[in-house]
Parts: sequence; C-alpha cells; structure tokens
Amino acid sequence: MAVDSCQACGGSRLEPFYELRNIPVHSCLMVDSREAALDFPRGDLELVFCEDCGFIQNRLFDPAKENYSPDYEETQAFSPRFMRFVDEICADQDRKYRLAGKTVLEIGCGKGEFLLRLCETTGCRGIGIDPGVRPERLSSPALERITFVRDFYGPKYAHLAADYVCCRHTLEHIQPVHEFVTLVREAIGPREDTVVFFELPDMKRVLDELAFWDIYYEHCSYFTAGSLARLFRATRFEVEHLYRAYGDQYLMLEGRPAAAATRARLPLEDDLAATRARVHRFREGIGQRLDALRRDLERWRRAGRRVAVWGSGSKAVSYLTTLGLGEEIAAVVDINPHKWGKYLAGTGHEIVSPDRLADIRPEVVVIMNPIYTEEIRGDLDARGLTPELVPL
Repeated sequence: MAVDSCQACGGSRLEPFYELRNIPVHSCLMVDSREAALDFPRGDLELVFCEDCGFIQNRLFDPAKENYSPDYEETQAFSPRFMRFVDEICADQDRKYRLAGKTVLEIGCGKGEFLLRLCETTGCRGIGIDPGVRPERLSSPALERITFVRDFYGPKYAHLAADYVCCRHTLEHIQPVHEFVTLVREAIGPREDTVVFFELPDMKRVLDELAFWDIYYEHCSYFTAGSLARLFRATRFEVEHLYRAYGDQYLMLEGRPAAAATRARLPLEDDLAATRARVHRFREGIGQRLDALRRDLERWRRAGRRVAVWGSGSKAVSYLTTLGLGEEIAAVVDINPHKWGKYLAGTGHEIVSPDRLADIRPEVVVIMNPIYTEEIRGDLDARGLTPELVPL
C-alpha cells in the first residue's frame, strides 16, 4: 500500500518525480546461484518530495519485503581508502567528545568494524546492534569492551544507556523516520549530555549529479542537510554540527537532546527552495542522463571493448538494472572476498575478485564510486592492466 503522508513531518503535499518498477528489493544480500539472482524478489519505487519539509521517500516501499541478516554483505572495510575515512571520523569524534571510558551505542553497526575501531582508538566501551553483525570476523583486544546484539534496534532496547549514540548509514533504510528518531530521543530521556552522531548519504549530490545509481529499493528515505536537521529538531534534538564528508557524499549530524523542538540556526538547514529546484531538474534531466550512458555502452559494444564494473554493491545493482544491462558487462568486480562467487541480485552477474581480471582483460572499467578511482588504478596497475577508467 502506498504511503500518502511524509514519514518525517506528517505532511500530505507529496510531489512524485522518479519511478522504477520491478527492481530487486535487496542489493547486498548474497545470492548463491545465477538462477536465484535472476528470480530475486522485486518491488516498485516512486520517489516523492515533501513540499513542507523537503524529505524524499519511496512511497511504494514495503518493509515486509526486506530481509536483513548475516548474509547481508554491505561492508566497505576491505578498502584502505574507506578505512582511512573511518579513522578520520574516530579521531574527530574523540577530539570533540572525549570518549575514553564512556559507553558508545551504535544503532545499525553493520559488521562491527566502525564500533571496534572507535573502541580501539578512544578507549570507550561499545554496544552494537544490527541484524547482520558478524563479530566472529573481528579480532582485537578491544572486543572485550564490546557487546554485539544481532537484532533490529527497537523499543525493547530503550533501556540501554549510553554517553554517545551513533547511527551510520542506517536511517536511509528506515521508513518511519520520525518514529525512529523519536524512539532514540525517548531512550535518552533526561540525559542531556548524551551526544548523537548520524551519518547517511546526501541527496543533494544525487539530485545534482543525476546519480540514479544511488537510488534503490533498500534506501526508502533520502535526506538533504535541511530535511535531516528539521527532523532532528522536530524530535527534540539540538543540532550542533551539520556538515558533509567523504567527497561530499555523506551528511554528518551531531547533536544533543533538548527539552522541546528547536529552531533552525545553521546555514546548511536553509535548503528547502533549493531542494525543490533540484528535484525539478532531476525529473527533467534523468531521461537524457540514462540515454547518454546507454550510448556509451553501445559505443563500447560496437568497438568490441570488454566492460567491467568495479564495485558490486547497491550502486552496481541500480546501475545495471536501471539500464537493463546483461551481456554488455563482462565482469562485476569487488575487493570483498565474502562476495566472490556470489551473484548480483536482479542481473545474475557473478561477482569476481580483481585477480580474475587478468583473464578477462577488460578495456573499460566503470567505477561505481569515483572516490576509489586511485585505489582501483593501483590495483589494476599491480596486475599489469591499463583499461580506460570511467568513474560515474
């Protein structure tokens, strides 16, 4: 059933602007065979923009279709570039909030790498909650100070007290965002010194770049800086820091609980009119963007050039399924060994290791995230391969 109200503010003025039909409902759930990948469960997506608060959501999202589990393979921890970013976050948060000896609660901790690194570098204690957590993969003396819970965060965990609550790349997977952030606020209660830190994709960049590959079923909620701050202020948080990171791909919000809803005071929050204009430009330009990428692929096909896609996560699934690609792609590559030999939901491409490229020898490598271009170039150089690199 379609949602007819904004899940952030409750408003009813929702403007549709982008649709996808029959797309995989998961992108990072590991699939053991090509047949199962091709038959993967599917759903529909219709993005709508809230005229009142700027929040963007998939009004056709059905949470019953989601199946987060230990087989969900979302980690980026095999990338040195990404782990440098993790270390930068840990150092920055410790500098601001002096986490030594404090208790950190991470909601949606994934495979646990960030929480472990935070405990290692700051001396804090940790509690991590996620249905897909795999603590058996981790090794560190700091694990003695961490408790992992393989579950979804919900009211039954409201008793968990923490000095610092972080939630990275989870809110975009949650449909009732107002309800969820309210739950976090109510769990904190009167402990006004508690810090919250949320990190999630920035929809501004997606709209500006017509980056449709960053739109997929698992992400049912999309925020700009303003809509994110408005949600937190409405749920009784004071937003202290609001900024972008990782090549402006991610939004970062830091705040503390407040006694009542708070008023906007940061420059980045004033973006409602600009977001409305971006939504209109996206709607008008996305068709040409898709056509241009299809022309590139047709040009490479006619020239007999083998094309590989580097990165097998959600971006790749969206890129391939939205463009309807199959045999045009000779290989889908990933550095995560837990993905090798698995198959991409929706398209059935096998996920291969970089070493397999020595046999495939692609002439073109499409890079799903340009921030990894130099890292990928180094991996290819080490294997004696010099394909044309095409960062999206």
